[in-house]
Amino acid sequence: MAQNLYGPRVRMGNWNEDVYLEEELMKDFLEKRDKGQLLIQRNRRLKENLLRPMQLSISEDGYVHSGDKVMLVNLDHPETEAGLFLRGDLSLCLTPDEIRAYLTDEFEVPCGLSAAPTKIPVGRNTFIILSADGEAPGQVLRYGQSFRLGMTEGSEDKMLYLSSDHRTLLRSSKRSWLQEVYLTDEVSYLNCWQAAFPDPQLRLEYEGFPVPANARVLISHCHTGRGLAVHRHLFLRTCFGKEAEVAAHTHLDSHRVERPRNHWVLVTGSPRKGSPTMLDLPKPPAEDTCALEQVAHLGAQ
Repeated sequence: MAQNLYGPRVRMGNWNEDVYLEEELMKDFLEKRDKGQLLIQRNRRLKENLLRPMQLSISEDGYVHSGDKVMLVNLDHPETEAGLFLRGDLSLCLTPDEIRAYLTDEFEVPCGLSAAPTKIPVGRNTFIILSADGEAPGQVLRYGQSFRLGMTEGSEDKMLYLSSDHRTLLRSSKRSWLQEVYLTDEVSYLNCWQAAFPDPQLRLEYEGFPVPANARVLISHCHTGRGLAVHRHLFLRTCFGKEAEVAAHTHLDSHRVERPRNHWVLVTGSPRKGSPTMLDLPKPPAEDTCALEQVAHLGAQ
């Protein structure tokens, strides 16, 4: 009569190979962990670098100067051409390729851009105003003057410049297929931009005047003449969540006036404690509201 001689302690199959395979996997895991090459470690370093808190420059005279650290913000406005769009104030942000960022510790250029609903200055949305004419830092930026927008991506080792070029079959924005905007470390004429007054009837009169801080301006590319724009109805999936697409295209209405997509605010720091930017400061009440409050106060007395 046959007997079952195999018990639960008997190893069957390629058990020796399985044991060695588990040991090799554990050895490889520990080696990558000690070198900091695990995906979770790369992801943590990436976000710590890009989300590093930054301090914006404080404008004492109310104007923007070369060397100032600012945020480029597109103020909240309804998107009339789409039913679903991203609301709130959107700031221009660096958006690296997630797969490439996990394969190497350094950013591969060119890097992408997007618009994110954040008002806190961090490494990925803080830009430095750089003069393209070789002027010393501290000079007032003027309408029609060429300048560059640089970013240190949260560290001081490498400078990236906001750039754009004509649309081609191989290079265009991801969703709208318009002219692409990107960040590169090469200094060229493709990095040059100009600020213009939003009202086209007063644009020539304001040519050469200082650019005010925390006010609406138009930012156009010197080489192509396209305006920097935000497409709130075109979403991008990034490692930081859902964000809006940024491209270089001038959107005009029926009156040949730039739409709010092309309006930007060069946001500076706030001198008050607890307010990182000037957008966080409460707006002053209207004069008629102050008069009504004074009348009500006198009536109460």
